[in-house]
Amino acid sequence: MKDVAARAGVGLKTVSRVVNEEPGVTPDTAARVQAAIDALGFRRNDSARLLRTRRTASVGLVLEDLADPFYAALSRAVEDVARSHGALLFTGSSAEDPRREQELVLAFCARRVDGLVVVPAGDDHRYLLPEIAAGVATVFVDRPAGRLDADVVLTDNAGGTREGVAHLIAHGHRRIGFIGDQPGIHTAGERLRGYREAMASAGLKVRPEWYAMGPTTPERVEAALDAMLGGAEPVTALFAGNNRVTVTAVRVLAGRPERIALVGFDDFELADVLDPAITVVAQDAPGIGRVAAQQLFRRLDGIVTDGASRTELPVRLIERGSAEFPPQQ
Repeated sequence: MKDVAARAGVGLKTVSRVVNEEPGVTPDTAARVQAAIDALGFRRNDSARLLRTRRTASVGLVLEDLADPFYAALSRAVEDVARSHGALLFTGSSAEDPRREQELVLAFCARRVDGLVVVPAGDDHRYLLPEIAAGVATVFVDRPAGRLDADVVLTDNAGGTREGVAHLIAHGHRRIGFIGDQPGIHTAGERLRGYREAMASAGLKVRPEWYAMGPTTPERVEAALDAMLGGAEPVTALFAGNNRVTVTAVRVLAGRPERIALVGFDDFELADVLDPAITVVAQDAPGIGRVAAQQLFRRLDGIVTDGASRTELPVRLIERGSAEFPPQQ
């Protein structure tokens, strides 16, 4: 810093202000200091900064699968907020494994991240109590924490599903199927609840063979859909519980002669260019990530100090054609 100050013709405090993006420096002076920094290849000593502030300017993000477009968009939003606060983001995928989730979380904590954003895979997060007590701010996203009172940012899963199923009912469908994810996953359970509530609100029965919960592998989804279409009372419409289910359903239905109405929860790439284009209940993945990260930094900055908060973001029904026709059977 002394070399930078000498080259720019300013004091050490001025260099410090520029490096740490503090106010009180004129644009011309800041430009002169930055030019000196660039010329000398100066890099801030983050070890010294850690000793002074007791913060590492880093955040950990644990999600289910970074390859999933929903989580990719969420991750990018968290990263953008972290970057605006001068923090690095470390990311790991739990693959829906509670042990892997805990390993990642504790590994990030061992590296002294300031905060965590977690998509929970397990149902007991009390292992985080010592870390939170030590000052690690924690926000859960997409699903609430298990047995732990913590900030959480969610999507209106049940409400979005009710709206999507009601849309199918409004177009004349009465035999509507539902294929969802593992029943122990919070989002899957909420979407199944929304399906049941929409059907009940319209006075419609739900036959056991009209809904199926389980892994979202193509083989399982195809088998479930074949059973719904081949039963004594085959469904005329399907609500797909997430984008992986929807993609498999599109492939299966493309090879069948009957025309089955389809609404999917989650938008996905190229959904609008298929024939017919896919009607979806779209959640705001970037919004979820942004709100969670903003809450995290409010905690870290001491702006929020009260009890845990729960934020539920709305969804949007996008009509594209795959659901907007009457029953064909």
